[in-house]
Amino acid sequence: MASISERRQSDDLYESILALKDLESCKRFFNDLCSPTERRAMEQRFEVARLLQAGTSYMDILEKTGASSATVSRVNRALQYGEGELQAVIRSRTEEGQ
Repeated sequence: MASISERRQSDDLYESILALKDLESCKRFFNDLCSPTERRAMEQRFEVARLLQAGTSYMDILEKTGASSATVSRVNRALQYGEGELQAVIRSRTEEGQ
């Protein structure tokens, strides 16, 4: 179980992300905070989730994204058994046409 201090650090990070004003500020923030490899991993996972939500087959996802089968399986588990927010974000962006 996370300590109160760890929860505050976590909350502070997420509140800071929410406070970013625009896309460029968000990109700069993540460029400063994360390594290129970490950013690419998050971007890849989001693309895998988007493709899974669209009904794309595992094989096509592997080919299109270069993700490992373990990554595709992990993202699929998050979509199926996670908090539901990833699905909601993808659904919202799809409805916006993005």
